[in-house]
Amino acid sequence: MISNLAYIHPDAKIGANATVEPFAYIAGDVVIGDDCWIGPGAVIHDGARIGNRCRIHTAASVSCLPQDLKFAGEITTCEIGDDNDIREYVTISRGTASTGTTRIGSNNLLMAYTHVGHDCIIGSNCVIANRVSLAGEVHIGDWVVIGGHAAVHQWTHIGAHSMIQGGALLGQDLPPYVIVRNDTLRFAGINKIGLSRRGFTPERIAEIHDACRILFQSGLNYLNGCDEVEKQVPQSPERDALIEFIRTSKRGIIKPYESKSKEE
Repeated sequence: MISNLAYIHPDAKIGANATVEPFAYIAGDVVIGDDCWIGPGAVIHDGARIGNRCRIHTAASVSCLPQDLKFAGEITTCEIGDDNDIREYVTISRGTASTGTTRIGSNNLLMAYTHVGHDCIIGSNCVIANRVSLAGEVHIGDWVVIGGHAAVHQWTHIGAHSMIQGGALLGQDLPPYVIVRNDTLRFAGINKIGLSRRGFTPERIAEIHDACRILFQSGLNYLNGCDEVEKQVPQSPERDALIEFIRTSKRGIIKPYESKSKEE
């Protein structure tokens, strides 16, 4: 299961039934779980903590040194959960002194050429398409979909169940359940199809829609909009998560909806 043409440092800890293909490189301060597949030419650097049943494809680089001028060689980690599919030429930087770790949950698909910067936090069940670039300390919730060639600015937060269209250059926080357009970076509706696929009831989706209508289409500023949502929309975990996300945003929230006639 482990090729004689691969290099594995004697201090590395490799789980049961792991496969390591020719020309892969695994450094010493590495832990890899059971039933993982490490593809040809993949590089697993010091600090990697990889869960079970992960697939790391050709020439991917996991836990590589941060691309951060402040990084001074401190000992940090890159923690990856179970059942992740990390495709060709993906780069995932380990943490810096800022937080100490880059963290990725479970059951994610990171498509070819994706870059995950230092100290990022990515939840579970996300799909991040080809050539997406995440700057340092980006936070992404569960069940997020990011279209190809999108880029996300440092410190930006992306809420759970949201969707970013391909080619977007996102520099402000994206609340949960919301779709953002790539041309204007404005609110473009809620992720109804995704929510339905994940078991949200029609009633709960309608409540999320009502909350977002108040927040993004009423003309109120976001803080006043949160107050109005609390008055008009029944309490639920989704409503509260949406309000909390907006009230605690540090970078500001994406622009509200604007009709095409106004845009023109």
